[in-house]
Amino acid sequence: MSSELARVLDAAWENRTEINFATTGEVREAVEEVLAALDAGRLRVAEKGADGWVVNQWVKKAILLSFRLTDNGEISSGPGGSVWWDKVPTKFQGWGEAEFRAAGIRSVPGAFVRRGAYFGKGVIVMPSFVNIGAYVDDGTMVDSFATIGSACQIGKNCHISANVVIGGVLEPLQAGPVIIEDHCFVGACAAVTEGVRVETGAVIASGVTIGASTTIIDRATGETFFGRVPAYSVVVSGTLPAAPGKPATYAAVIMKRVDEGTRAKTSINELLRG
Repeated sequence: MSSELARVLDAAWENRTEINFATTGEVREAVEEVLAALDAGRLRVAEKGADGWVVNQWVKKAILLSFRLTDNGEISSGPGGSVWWDKVPTKFQGWGEAEFRAAGIRSVPGAFVRRGAYFGKGVIVMPSFVNIGAYVDDGTMVDSFATIGSACQIGKNCHISANVVIGGVLEPLQAGPVIIEDHCFVGACAAVTEGVRVETGAVIASGVTIGASTTIIDRATGETFFGRVPAYSVVVSGTLPAAPGKPATYAAVIMKRVDEGTRAKTSINELLRG
């Protein structure tokens, strides 16, 4: 089924200028099927295979085509009976006790989640914003005022702290989404953007900003990384030394690396102490 959907959507993408609100038939049906599958977690924008992470570009195409197929309209369920004017309904529109109990999640008032985002069992969503195509796996906490961008992938048992920005990406198509693997901690007011991959068990301290061009340097070895935080790294904000008379430049510094056992039984505060 996925191969047939991909075929339809790839062809539709090549002819996207001809697609509009009046388009019917297999293109609209394919887009609706993908959005429903994203919402239910049956499809993902990116998934980890034997050879690493693979981005399903045809799924991103379906999301982008949905904007061409759908006119703005009233989105109900706003605070105090208000409405929004948008193309994408909220994930929880029409949900009741049965749906929430079946999903196994907790959604706090003020959590704004668009249809096409997926939450695994045990996810807690505080007042925050989660965009279409995002995947948040079992047991993860999305804390207050975090922003989870389009298509980003967040693993199991992560903590995305208050005011964190996890950048989303739909265009350009060749750009990959941000990926936060299992058991990661992202501290308050941190930002991870531009397709950066944070590997299993990593700890990102409060206020750290990591984009594709950010130098990530291991202070113990001098090894540098771009676009990837190695597994079980503890990362803080720092600077790169400058030549005399020149300003220093920002870097994300791997203060230490720990093994899986140490990460599992050591508090975040202890890990960040040095």
